[in-house]
Amino acid sequence: MNPAAAPGFEELFDPAFLARLNALTLRIGTAQKGGRLADQRTPARGQGSDFADFKPYVAGDDLRTIDWNIYRRLGKAFVRVFEERQDLPVHILLDVSHSMFVETPPRIGPAMRTVLALAAVALAQQDAVSLMTVGDDMATVMKNVSGKGGIARVAQVLADQAAGGRTGLAAALDRLAAMPLRRGLLILVSDFFDDAGLEGVLDALGRLPHRLLLVQMTRTSDADPALLADLDGDLVIEDGEHDGVAVTVTPELIARYQVAYRAFSDGLERFAARRGATLIRMDADRDVLDQLMPILASGRVLP
Repeated sequence: MNPAAAPGFEELFDPAFLARLNALTLRIGTAQKGGRLADQRTPARGQGSDFADFKPYVAGDDLRTIDWNIYRRLGKAFVRVFEERQDLPVHILLDVSHSMFVETPPRIGPAMRTVLALAAVALAQQDAVSLMTVGDDMATVMKNVSGKGGIARVAQVLADQAAGGRTGLAAALDRLAAMPLRRGLLILVSDFFDDAGLEGVLDALGRLPHRLLLVQMTRTSDADPALLADLDGDLVIEDGEHDGVAVTVTPELIARYQVAYRAFSDGLERFAARRGATLIRMDADRDVLDQLMPILASGRVLP
């Protein structure tokens, strides 16, 4: 089964698509200290415009921050402390294994548009975006880009990708956990089908120090293969990554598959709830932004 090509630059870098992103925000509760001044809330106190607290004046404090109204009332000097907003490291890991490229149409198109949308929102907030891909191996294809001007680069990097062999998601996540990256938000866009099984992927995700946004690329037929045309009798099932498997499709086989898929979906949901991660299920046959808007349009705080 031959993989399809990734969407081209012109298809991804669509002005109408990009214009719809202006209403979206990508926020977490509190970003780690140590970054550039930007839009994300942090525990840091210092520069900024958002008042956080008062503290007693000590030698060396900026005299301009003294609250003279309190001084007149209490005879003691207090200074205003402001919340310092900084950038958020956004690490995006995109599954480019063969299974993402082989359907008609393939899932890689909406997956890449999802990555582009989330990256564009982060770049508009002055966050630092890195993009990695995973197939047989993991590769860093873009590192620490910030600013709205970076969106064209993201689109070009995505358009340059090709199918990358079998899914090595669990191994890639272990490698990612060992990398000396500043703690931030990891966005994983995948179908979550992996040779290591879901447990292997979830174990590896659990070892990551980052906040997690999990984007599962799905189709309605994943849960109910009976929706697929011509799924009957003797067939060879292929996923683009393994040798075809000969099966005889019966109602009993479909029922067993449905039970297994429900266990798969429930396991992913339980992990997200336990870890405090956000799980978004994206239907590959529906408009990407129609699905993201309800989640990100009102500035929903991610974990």
